[in-house]
Amino acid sequence: MSILKQHSALYTDYYELTMAQGYYLTGRHEEQACFDYFFRKLPFQGGYVVFAGLQDLLEILQGLRFQPEDIDYLKSQGFNDRFLSYLKDFEFRGTIYSVIEGEIVFPNEPILRIHGTILETQIVETLVLNLLNFESLIATKARRLKVAAGNRSILDFGLRRAQGLGGIHASRAATIGGAETTSNVYSALQFGLRPTGTMAHSWIESFDHELEAFRKFAEIFPDNSIFLVDTLNTLRSGIPNAIQVAHEMEKKGHRLKGIRLDSGDLAYLSKRARFMLDEAGLHHVQIVASNQLDEHIIKSLLEQGAPIDVFGVGTNLVTGREDAALDGVYKLTMFDQKPRLKISDNIEKILLPGVKKIHRYRNGDGTFFADAVVLEEEQEIERMIHPFQPLKQLDLCGLEKENLLHRVMENGKITIPGKTPYEIADFVLHRFSLLPDEHKRFEYPHIYKVGISPSLMKLRDEEVEKKRKSYS
Repeated sequence: MSILKQHSALYTDYYELTMAQGYYLTGRHEEQACFDYFFRKLPFQGGYVVFAGLQDLLEILQGLRFQPEDIDYLKSQGFNDRFLSYLKDFEFRGTIYSVIEGEIVFPNEPILRIHGTILETQIVETLVLNLLNFESLIATKARRLKVAAGNRSILDFGLRRAQGLGGIHASRAATIGGAETTSNVYSALQFGLRPTGTMAHSWIESFDHELEAFRKFAEIFPDNSIFLVDTLNTLRSGIPNAIQVAHEMEKKGHRLKGIRLDSGDLAYLSKRARFMLDEAGLHHVQIVASNQLDEHIIKSLLEQGAPIDVFGVGTNLVTGREDAALDGVYKLTMFDQKPRLKISDNIEKILLPGVKKIHRYRNGDGTFFADAVVLEEEQEIERMIHPFQPLKQLDLCGLEKENLLHRVMENGKITIPGKTPYEIADFVLHRFSLLPDEHKRFEYPHIYKVGISPSLMKLRDEEVEKKRKSYS
């Protein structure tokens, strides 16, 4: 379900509109163009990215319109009347090819490609970058957390620490990456997520006695109670009182679901809590841990043997700490039937021109081996070349391959069925299982091979030479 229903056409940078007006007033607005979306650097010093945000993007683009208030506002900002008259009937009618949402992707490959007029493909740039960069970052962070947690559950409750309304899409992306539930009720409604939550310290503080606070909560939520046990003293008060109320609940035919630890030495406290609960015959009571967790802390806790069943992650999940953004870019690669590129003194920033697709090759056991960026018309290539180190080449003969780019929108209409975040998460899990373990390491992951076809390298070099001659 699209969140941005009102004024979606103004959800953009000002210069997108000034360029759009320039295209229109110079009579070039109907010229055909192609833009690529890709990123150059992996976040979190990791080995992969989980691609997310596509469905949100497509839904917004399908309904993209300039409303009367939008036109009035742009008029007040001095935009040309003829251009504004054109915008009154504007609809996005482009065609989009993309990898499937939830795919595992890597740097320097065009994971989304937009075809259309130069005006419409330019005007949607900010939307593309805003949604795909953010959701892919958070989905990747959530996947890393889930890798660390293993068969334990990850709970997203970062809304209160999110960057404003970004928390809405953060919860969707976190689910795609592997979070089972969310504290974010708004996102749960919008995206069909499973909401969950416990209690805050304020609930317990509002009573004169902790035992009374637990009893009242259990009366109200007899089948879904998780007690926060660190308000006063975890081992001397919180857990003993939770045990007492749990036994009282059982006499009434109910069970305590869990306890939550939110401070202190989580490894030590969880071990003591598990011992005390088991001694009391409460083997079914789960232990939930929270408090500034990330994938490295979770990994350390489990290596210490901490018997934690659920990890509640907030700040570090929804803000994508330690990387505040994915550096995805949106670049023109074809205009007026001619390949286009930006050149740079830094070879890594020289674009790959033309219309391209991605072939993914597999090892003999079916796992991912390498990705080759090839020209759209290419069907088979025998080798691929490192995009920046041409002496590095890889033989691809005889390897099984698949095309990663699929048409997801045609003439402004979505062409693929919608999926829930949990369905996308299942796809992530499947594709992630095909990624060799050496790319999943937290420390010094193996670099996944991404190369280009000889024909694409030849085209790039020819276009670079043309550009350099034009200003020499």
